[in-house]
This record gives sequence, C-alpha cells and structure tokens, in this order.
Amino acid sequence: MKLGLGLYRHMLVQENFKFAKQAGATHIIAHLTDYFAKEARLPGTTNAGWGVATGDRDIWSRGSLQKLKDSVNEHGLILEGLENFDPAHWHDVLLGGPKRDEQLEFLKQVIRDMGAVGIPVMGYNFSIAGVWGWRQGPFARGEAESVGLIGSELDVNSPIPNGTIWNMEYDKNAPEGFLDPVSHEALWANLQYFLEALVPVAEEVGVTLAAHPDDPPLPTLRGHARLVHQPRYYDELFNIVPSSSNRAELCIGSVAEMTEGNIYEDVDRWSKKNKIGYIHLRNVKGKVPNYHEVFIDEGDVDIGRIFKILKANGFDGVLIPDHTPQMSCNAPWHAGMAFALGYMKGVMSQI
Repeated sequence: MKLGLGLYRHMLVQENFKFAKQAGATHIIAHLTDYFAKEARLPGTTNAGWGVATGDRDIWSRGSLQKLKDSVNEHGLILEGLENFDPAHWHDVLLGGPKRDEQLEFLKQVIRDMGAVGIPVMGYNFSIAGVWGWRQGPFARGEAESVGLIGSELDVNSPIPNGTIWNMEYDKNAPEGFLDPVSHEALWANLQYFLEALVPVAEEVGVTLAAHPDDPPLPTLRGHARLVHQPRYYDELFNIVPSSSNRAELCIGSVAEMTEGNIYEDVDRWSKKNKIGYIHLRNVKGKVPNYHEVFIDEGDVDIGRIFKILKANGFDGVLIPDHTPQMSCNAPWHAGMAFALGYMKGVMSQI
C-alpha cells in the first residue's frame, strides 16, 4: 500500500509537493478542474455552487500532463492519478445530451494521453447533483470545523438550474429554468454508454477508470437520481463492463454513510476481486440523512481494521486522506492533512 495526497489545481505547486514529501506521502492525486480556485476549503459547504467550469482543454493536453508529472517527479513523488473531469467537458455524457459523442471523443483522448505519459488512474464521479447539501460546523474533536449532513435541513428536491451540473456552471448562456430530472434508469443507461466507450480505450493504454460513490449517498438529490448510493451498486457498476480498467475510487467515508451493507465485508469483497483503483480515507459519525465528518481516529470506522483487510487481500494501491476537519492554526488545511497522513502512516507501519 502507498500513502498519497490529493491536491486541488491551484495547489499543484512546489511548496505543496514539498509538504507531501515531508508528511510521508509518496504519491499525488491531482485535480485539474478548478472548483476551489482561491483557497483549499471544505468541499460542499457553499450550496450556491463551486464556480464556473471553464472548459480549459490545454491543461488536459499531453504536453501539460507531462509537465505536471515531471514537476511531481522532481520532488521524489509519483503522479498516481487525476481526479474528476471538468463538467464543461462531459455534461452531455452525464445527461445523455446531443454533444455526448463529441465529448466522449475528448475524454478518450485524455485517457490516451494519460497512458502515453504514464498516469495510471482516472477518478471520476458520475453524478448530476455532485456534492451538495452539506453544512459546515464544529463537528469534530475540539470543535474543529468539518462538514455534515442534517436531514431536517435538506431539500432533496431543490432544482438544478439549466447550464449547471455537478454543482458548477458550464453554460452561462443557458435559458432560464431547471434541468429535467434524470431517472435511475436513464442515469444507469448513460453510465453504460460511458463505460462501453471509455473502458476499451483505458484497457488499451493501461489506465484504470475509478468511480467515486455518491456523497451524500441518497437515492435522489436535487430531484435527480444518484448512482452508487448503496454498496451493492458498486457491484452492478463493475458488472456493466467487466474489466481490470473498471474499478472503484473507493471513498471509505461515503460507503460508511450508506444505510446498507457492512463496510468491512464490502471492502473485503472488492479488494479480493481487485476492484479498487485507489482509496479516499476519512472517518464519519452517523449515516444518511444525519452524519458528520470527524478526525480519522474518532469516527465509526475502525481504520486499522480496514488496513488489515486491504493488506490481507494484497491491495497495493494508493490511499489518500480525503477532506479532513480544519485545525485551529494559520494553515488549517495543511494541519488537518498532516494529522491524517501521520495517522495513516503509523497504522500502515503496524500491520
């Protein structure tokens, strides 16, 4: 198993590569979509939206990917993967819209370029509403700021404006009104179309497509169907196109929030079948519709038990701390990540 760190686009700089190395990480997961343009913060805490999806294609080009990989490598780190397509590049893939095939061709080229450069994993979240509905509060130990879902405050039918998907605006000229709700049948059909188009390309160039589960894991959100909102739906996703290139971007926190399944049995099953691309590791207290995120050592999940299962099944991929509670200091994001990385490294050394 390998210890990694996820960095948002504006954080892909020398200072943070040094921080990752100093904190014991060996691998980087890079976000190229600029949804946190100004500063690292807790995701999902602004339901007004995450900003504008610019559709910048240059940053996804082979030359830019090679430059990023070289920069990461210069600091003794490995660029393990990219996380999340730009909504402007695949909104019609998600919606089954008229530009779907055109957008899929661009995504195929991204996968080919990743293979050529040697970036082995592409994480994605096949979701219309994305991350939405959380509230920030002093939910973690010592009143550390974190995020949580409070069912009594949540309007699951709050509509999504036209030109918006995944909590980002991709078309500022979209007509007034709201997206027509996407049903479960339609969303799964759109996912199948996506996987049938991209998995063969990923196989050919040695790239893994890794699907993130829903968070919050509700059956519907903002009037739209959700995909992997219970553990059994991961198994369905894997079976659509059986392939070593079709795996999970497994978020332990998201799965722990689900109302079905057993987190330890699920992780055991998926890791035995080699269906995990890489792992988001965080801890939570509670389940939907009421839960909150906490420090990695204080939640409902026995993190040590997760590591033991992964080791027993030969998992050799990357684990990154997901978003963490913000610590009371001048660098709350970095402090939270350093604590999580140190805890993970300590557990890994003891199993």
